[in-house]
Formats: sequence, structure tokens, C-alpha cells
Amino acid sequence: MKRDILKTLQAEHDHLRSLFADMDETTERAKKGRAELLTEIELGLIPHAKWEELYLYPAFKERADREGLKTHAEAVQEHRAVELTVLPDLKTKPVDSTEFAGSAKVLGEFVDHHATEEEKTMFKMARKLFSAEELAAFDEQYEEWKSSPEAAKEFKNAASQPAPVAVG
Repeated sequence: MKRDILKTLQAEHDHLRSLFADMDETTERAKKGRAELLTEIELGLIPHAKWEELYLYPAFKERADREGLKTHAEAVQEHRAVELTVLPDLKTKPVDSTEFAGSAKVLGEFVDHHATEEEKTMFKMARKLFSAEELAAFDEQYEEWKSSPEAAKEFKNAASQPAPVAVG
């Protein structure tokens, strides 16, 4: 199969959807299972999102028209919401609580919404903005980046983000 970053990212979206479906089926008694699923979700979500933010989104923004720029801005804000609020909040909940289950469901819904929008809108636009060769090159770059020290640093920084303090 020919390399294509959009197909790789979509496959990762599908994997994340599957992990969230598995999480949704857990009960409060599945403490270890929930913790393992959350770790697997973070391992799939954080490098994916960081690479998009650092490489794909800027390249997309450079070539996008007005509609594309709006799509880009929406995608960036959705990443921010997940990274700065939804995921850190989930990590403050005891894994054996209904609060954890509810927060995990919200995170899954955010991720699914974002992935669906990205696939239907941004990826469709990207197919017109980038050649097959460029999409293949992005795919190679992404594979190399995921095993780089830079990616490990991005993951460590994102995974260690404290939850926001409630202002009240």
C-alpha cells in the first residue's frame, strides 16, 4: 500500500475510537483495566495530536483558503480543549469512580467529534492541497518523528500537565 499520512491518521482515529468503546464498557471494578486503557489512549492521542500541531496543521494553514483557515482554527481549538481541559480533568478522577467513567466518555466524544470533522473536512481539503508524494513524505516524517527524542519530550510534557485549577 502506498504511504499516505491521511490514511495513517485515520487508522489512528479508528484505533482511538476502539479504545474509547472498550473504556465505555468498563465498570468501576475495572480499576486496572481503566488505568491501562487510559495509558493506551494517551500513547495514541498525544503523539498524534502533537505531530499534527507541529507539522501538518502549519503546512495546511500555509496553503488553505478562507474555509480551510476556519477549519484549521477549529481543529487547533479542539486540540487545546482536549489537551488543556478535558484530558487533565479526567486524570484527576479516581479510575474506580463514576466521575472517571463520565469524564472518559466526554473525552471520547470530543476525540470522535474532532476526528470525524478532520476526516470529512480537513482531510478532504488536504487531498487537494498536497500531492500524493507530499502526503507520503508526511507519513514517513511522522513515522520517524514518533520514535524521536523530540516526540518523547512532547509526550512527557503533555502527559505531565497538571489539571487546571478551578476558578470560583
